[in-house]
Amino acid sequence: MPRIIAIDFGNKRTGLAVTDNLKMIATSLTTLPTHEVIIFLKGYLTKEEVECIVIGKPLKLDNQANEIEMNIQVFIGELKKNYPSVKIERMDERFTSKMAQQAIIDAGIKKMERRNKSLVDKVSATIILQSYLERINS
Repeated sequence: MPRIIAIDFGNKRTGLAVTDNLKMIATSLTTLPTHEVIIFLKGYLTKEEVECIVIGKPLKLDNQANEIEMNIQVFIGELKKNYPSVKIERMDERFTSKMAQQAIIDAGIKKMERRNKSLVDKVSATIILQSYLERINS
């Protein structure tokens, strides 16, 4: 069965998460330098069937687009060009970084390890994906 991938896009680093084959559980996949994500996905999509890519939509509290949205639109254009058959969805990602930081603390991760921002990015992608799964399954 095809999977769903979520992307927490950042200018420097991008977190990725993926579902299991039954599309019930979101699991963190990796964090990459943003310029390597398309290359990573090319390899991943040759090995795994993916039906949808969910990309976080960073909104301000007043529902206006965040400054990074322009870069995300360029990234989405690249995805559509490379993977025209894969559906692309957007998911509100407000507060996912804060939620990820709290989840990392709650998991008992040591303070030095919590400073690793790539950990926050992939946990944020996992939260985005789990929220998406809850939305489509409700």
